[in-house]
Formats: sequence, C-alpha cells, structure tokens
Amino acid sequence: MAVQHYAYLVLKMPSPAGVLALWANLSITYACETESLALAEATDLSIQMASVVNDAKTVPADDLEIPSLEPPHASAKSKETKEVSLSLDDPSKTVKIGAHLDPK
Repeated sequence: MAVQHYAYLVLKMPSPAGVLALWANLSITYACETESLALAEATDLSIQMASVVNDAKTVPADDLEIPSLEPPHASAKSKETKEVSLSLDDPSKTVKIGAHLDPK
C-alpha cells in the first residue's frame, strides 16, 4: 500500500496514526546514485576483463609470442634514393626520397 513519488523524493504509506510520509534528502540521494553508478561501471569492467581472460586462455601459445623485428636494410644509401635539400638557407637540412619518383 506504499506510494512513492520520485520527483518529490517522498514515500507515503498508511499507518495506525494516519499517513506516514518519509522524505528523502537530495544530497544523500545524489551520493547514493553516484555510488551505485560507479559500482555498476566497475562490475561491468570486471565482467569484461573476465571475458578477455577467458578468451586469452583459448589462444594458442604460438600466437602469443611477440614477433621479432627484422633489422633495417643496410642499403639506406643505395642508388634507389636521392638526397634533396629542404631549405635554401641551410643546406644541412635534407631528406631522402625515391630516385625514380615522378617529378609531377
């Protein structure tokens, strides 16, 4: 027989002495709502983390290895590139580009 009104934060119910009205405190209500939202987000993250851990257990061990990087090619100064000056004022500022690029 209780009636709640969320907009006014009041709960009314019959009692032997008449209607009993319980009024809520807005700041406590807001703090409670914020805490429950943080708890819901944390629960959702923990569920997602558990899912990722379970999925990781099904990955073959060969796929979990970190691949080694190939060393850079030693022929950086090959005939396939050419050095172009970037600034007319400072000839030390250069860049290497492909030697066979279309000039357009």
